[in-house]
Order: sequence, then C-alpha cells, then structure tokens
Amino acid sequence: MPQQSKNKLAQLVVKSCEKFKIDKVVISPGSRNAPLIIGFVNAKNIETLSVVDERSAAFFALGIAQQTKKPVALVCTSGSALLNYYPAIAEAFYSNIPLVVISADRPLHLIDIGDGQTIRQENVFENHILYNANLGYNKDKEVCEKAIKTAIEFNGPVHINVPFDEPLYNYKIVDEVVEELVTIEKELPKSLWPETPLEVELLQKYADIWNASNKKMVIVGAHYPDELLQTQLEHLVKDPSVLVLIENTANVWHSKFINSIDKLIFPLDEMELAKFQPDILLTLGGLIVSKKIKQHLRNYQPKQHWHIDTKTALNTFLCLKHHFKISPQLFFSQFFFLTKSKESNYQHFWLHKKEIRLKKHQEFIESCPYSDLKVFSEVLENIPDNSQLQLSNSSTIRYSQLFDINKTLQVFCNRGTSGIDGSTSTAIGAAFASTIKTVFITGDISFFYDSNALWNNYIPSNFRIIIINNNGGGIFKFIPGPSNTNALNYFNTPHNLTAKYLCEMYGLGYKVATSDSDVKASLSSFFDKTDKPQLLEIQTPTEMNDKILKAYFNNLKE
Repeated sequence: MPQQSKNKLAQLVVKSCEKFKIDKVVISPGSRNAPLIIGFVNAKNIETLSVVDERSAAFFALGIAQQTKKPVALVCTSGSALLNYYPAIAEAFYSNIPLVVISADRPLHLIDIGDGQTIRQENVFENHILYNANLGYNKDKEVCEKAIKTAIEFNGPVHINVPFDEPLYNYKIVDEVVEELVTIEKELPKSLWPETPLEVELLQKYADIWNASNKKMVIVGAHYPDELLQTQLEHLVKDPSVLVLIENTANVWHSKFINSIDKLIFPLDEMELAKFQPDILLTLGGLIVSKKIKQHLRNYQPKQHWHIDTKTALNTFLCLKHHFKISPQLFFSQFFFLTKSKESNYQHFWLHKKEIRLKKHQEFIESCPYSDLKVFSEVLENIPDNSQLQLSNSSTIRYSQLFDINKTLQVFCNRGTSGIDGSTSTAIGAAFASTIKTVFITGDISFFYDSNALWNNYIPSNFRIIIINNNGGGIFKFIPGPSNTNALNYFNTPHNLTAKYLCEMYGLGYKVATSDSDVKASLSSFFDKTDKPQLLEIQTPTEMNDKILKAYFNNLKE
C-alpha cells in the first residue's frame, strides 16, 4: 500500500509539486530527506529517479529539463550534499533551464552547534537562484508555491529549503487516492502572464533605423529548434543588406547563413574587418561561443546593438543600446510588417568570402593528417540523421564550429557557464528524456572529470559517447599563453587514462580507435542498434593536434 510521510512540510512540498505538474524528481540518498523520499516515491503522478552523486544528479536533471522544457525537481539530504548542486544551478541560471532544488535541512536550533551534516543552507545559492523558499517560518504554502511558479514562468532554478526534526521515517499507510494530495489545478497555463506585443510606435522608431542601414548583422546564439524562427530567419536573408551569423547550437540552417564564424573572421586584415563592421547588430539566443566575433564587435562596434529576449540581455559586445523584452518569434512577426529590403552588397560580399573559406577548408581536410581536426570531420559526417547531438565544452564545441553540421541534428551544449564539469551527466539526462538517438561528443578531461555520470541506471541503450582523447586537453596548447610558461602540464594535465575499465564497471560497450582507418571502421557500425549504450574512445596524437589546427587556420588566408 502507498505510504505518506507524517511530516506536514514534506506533504506540503510533494503536494505543491503535484499541483504544478512536476512529474520527474531526481533523488540522492540520505536520512534527513527521508520524509521527502517517502512522499515523492509514493506520489502517483511523479516519476522518481535515484542518482547517488549530487553533482551528477543535478546535471542529469538539467539535461531532462533541457529537453522537456519543464521543471525537474532535485531532492537531497542536509549538509555538503546540497553544495554539490551548485555547478548545475549556475548553468541552469544562465541557460534559462527550470530546476526546483529541494533540500532537507536541520531545524534552525541545530545549526552551528556542532551537529553532524549541518551547514548554513538557507539562501546558499543566493547569487544564482531566481527564488529562495525557506520553509518552517510563516506562509510555507505560499512561498513553496511561489518558488515553483517562478521556475515555470521565468525558466530557471529555485531553491526550497525544508527543515526536518526527528523522527524522520514516520509514515502512515494511505489509500490510493488521498484528497489532500490530489492535483488542485487541472491544467497549468504555459505562461502565468501572457506575452504582450510591442507597441507599434516604439517598434516603428527602430524599423526606421533598420530600413536606412546598409549593413545589418544578425547573430543567433544557442536556441531550441523552432520551425517558426527558422522560417523568419530565412525571410531575413532575402534582404541583401542583412547578414545572418549562427552557431551550431542555434539549431537553424540555411545556405545563406554563416555558421563557421571563426573560420570567416580569422584571416581578415584590418581593412576587411572594418568592412565587416555592421551598422546594426541584432542578437538573439543564448551565449556565443566564437571568441573572434566577440573581439571583433568590441573593437569595431556597431552604431546600434539590439537584443531580443523575454528575460535578459547580456552586454556581450559592450555596446548594447536596446533590449526588446519579447520572444524572437513575436518580435519578427511584428517587425516584418514595418521593414523593407535595402539594396546593398553586404550580404553578397561575405557569402562569397564564406565560399572561399569553405573551399580552403575542404582542401585542407582532404589532406589533413590524423589529428583532432581530422577526427571531428569523420565523426560529424557519420552521425545519423535526426539525432540529438550533445557537445561538451572547451575544444569540443570549438572544433564543431568549424564544420557544417548535418541540418537534421538537434545540437546542445552547456554554454550558460561553459564549464566541463557536468557535460556527460547532462547528455545522459537529455538522452533519457528524448525519444531520438542521442550522441555525445566529449574531450578526455571533461569525460573523466564527470565519470560518475556513468553511475546511472537510466542510460538508454541507444546512447552513444565519443571521446576525443588527446591525453590532456589540447586547448591549452593552442591558445596563447600556457605554452610560453614553464607550467604547461598544470594547464594541459597529461594523464594516459583510458575509458575501457569504466565501461567494464558500468556495463557500456567499448571500442577504441588510434588511427584514421580505425575511426572509419569503428564508426561504420557504432550507431547500430544494441542492447546497451556504447562508447568509442578515439586516441589522437597529443604532440600534433595544436600544430595541425594552427596550420588549418593559416591555410584559410587568401
């Protein structure tokens, strides 16, 4: 028979989650959170998932929320367990992903007296949280529900801290249907405050500036796949004065979009950089990977920089003039009625440059020696259509930006904080929540750093991991600085580790490739249907990767 904790605060938290349709809760074990565990495990409409490592659990939940676009709850015990959530909370904060963090705590009279597993938990995530709900005072129901509403409406992390006194394992047997736990609201609206269109008079002022400008640049950062936005951006490039720059995580594609931004910019001289400078910069989506475009637009600032986002606008290029606090889709649906095409060679000139770069790129890749660069070319060409591609940070996301990724793929990366710490756990959470095959490409340092991600019972059999193992993280050999010091090994961290024994321990299929022919042979069957997840470890030449990448960029020069 179902059980219910006798603790009223635990009942309140479970009831609130049910009320707002939270249907997945990731639980890490403990005693202080026993009332919550009992409550959630017995909640009829909630799926509970057990992940031991709290840091991995939080990123796993983040991956689920990334794909479902719905809040996922996290439950942990008291003390330092809670602090392990912080990296994922920061990522959720900057990537606009809803998480409901629920921590068990000691009662206030037991804090700072030397009791075990106690820290100052209230407001511990203050700088990276949308709302703190500290229960056990007054208005517990009100603040608990406000926290969950905030996560839903503003797409970000919230923290509910719940103090429990002993006994912790007190429960009662209940009927299948318990009146006080029945969902109160039949359907939660998608938005508690419907999006309001912009005033036409305000928009007309900006449309007039747009219509008079010869050079308009649109940059699309990380964004969910969206058919309407795809259509709207395709309409934009019908205007020859508009140049659309995208990143692979933008999840849009068109032959007239420029995707490999660094590839375009790297060879430009000062005169060409000045010619590239836009009059208007319009940005949308999440954070930008390309360091070159950041440097360029900070040095050659547009007269106008406008950002479109319902929530925030980061002044990435240090020249932000206006924030349209609205979704890009609604913005363009209004804006297009006020704009007109402008004769200009801006788009044509830079699309021609793009074609030149692409030809140089293809020539180099065809003759490229076995290396990280060559491996990325092979791997990206072989990912099955209509898959989800998850990318880790550092070199992995940057290498991917150099290639035309299959337009049928959905591409994701933790770019909120750009950390390597939870990439594998996030990808596993995304794979768990997705109905399509998920492929995760990662570097060796990122993979081993998050190796507890594999300590997870919910990894789908169609999940695929590809590790580019260059023995230490090659980015520090490429970027200026570390190689000129006498402490390179403290940046690059060589290790000679292999994923083989981790795969044996956690029950993943394992393959290794050490040459171009190995890679091609392994990829030929790597994505075939299997009864367990598979990992391909591709070992590349540590001493050659940075030299080949530098040669690649030098080859782009005309």
